[in-house]
Amino acid sequence: MIHEIAVPTPFAVGRVNCWLVEDDPLTLVDAGPNSATALVALEAGLAQHGRRVEDLERIVLTHQHIDHIGLAQVLADRSGAEVCALDALAPWLASYGAAMEADDRHAEDLMRRHGVPHDAVRALRSLVSLVRAWGAAVQVTHELRDGGELAFANRTWTVLHRPGHSPSDTVFHDEGRRELIGGDHLLARISSNPLASRPLSGDGPAPSALLSYLASLRATREMDLEVVLGGHGEPVRDHRALIDQRFAMHERRAQKIAGVLRDQPLSAYEIARELWGDVAVTQAFLTLSEVLGHLDLLAQRGAVTCAEDDGLVRFAAA
Repeated sequence: MIHEIAVPTPFAVGRVNCWLVEDDPLTLVDAGPNSATALVALEAGLAQHGRRVEDLERIVLTHQHIDHIGLAQVLADRSGAEVCALDALAPWLASYGAAMEADDRHAEDLMRRHGVPHDAVRALRSLVSLVRAWGAAVQVTHELRDGGELAFANRTWTVLHRPGHSPSDTVFHDEGRRELIGGDHLLARISSNPLASRPLSGDGPAPSALLSYLASLRATREMDLEVVLGGHGEPVRDHRALIDQRFAMHERRAQKIAGVLRDQPLSAYEIARELWGDVAVTQAFLTLSEVLGHLDLLAQRGAVTCAEDDGLVRFAAA
């Protein structure tokens, strides 16, 4: 039996779903943000099923975002539970503060190169520094490999790396029950943002978040599933139909951006303003990621070109 425990977050996305797996070992998937409010809600959710934090034997993390990892070390310290996460993510989690600083520097450089005004970049950097406290370092004690297995007494999950929304997105497939623990990979009411991110290893060029995400969705679409238990909102019962809707949405967005570029070359930030008007500081990186992802899609088709002049990148119709 798998129970949903919805935990409040301070973010616009709302509550995050933590999943309690009643099996041996007793397992919690994702941990909520690092806050007293989230901890109280999680404790109350466990109590509804006759459990306490101290009963947990395993904590599984689906990806690196702070609304999913924040309480993981607190829960592990109280319970002695093992902490499971993708092997490539483990070093990032262990060095959370330094990793977040490197991620922020990467985002700042990206925003400057693509035309986000300097005052907006500075304001967002300050805001993000405050938000970091909702996450925390985590020591992974059981590293998971893509394609490997995570065994229970009464079920076995196949571990599948599905990057895109984040570089570390990991889903867990119970083939016998046709269930997928999906994290933020596929959500019923929210289109997961493929966020522009540096590689987990910190080495080499950053992959295209949207191209990675679309490839991940194609792989998930081929799976025989009855339900996807996601990180926010209700379960997904028809994953193929929803994925097809997501494909269509991204295609419409790509074509709209192609139309914006017909008249003149523009920076990614200028494209964002053409699409959405004045972009709020809090949304600057999200909208930039959205635009850059679709530009990558158009570039892959040979529909756009880019050139950098004095540190600013502009895109043009090919």
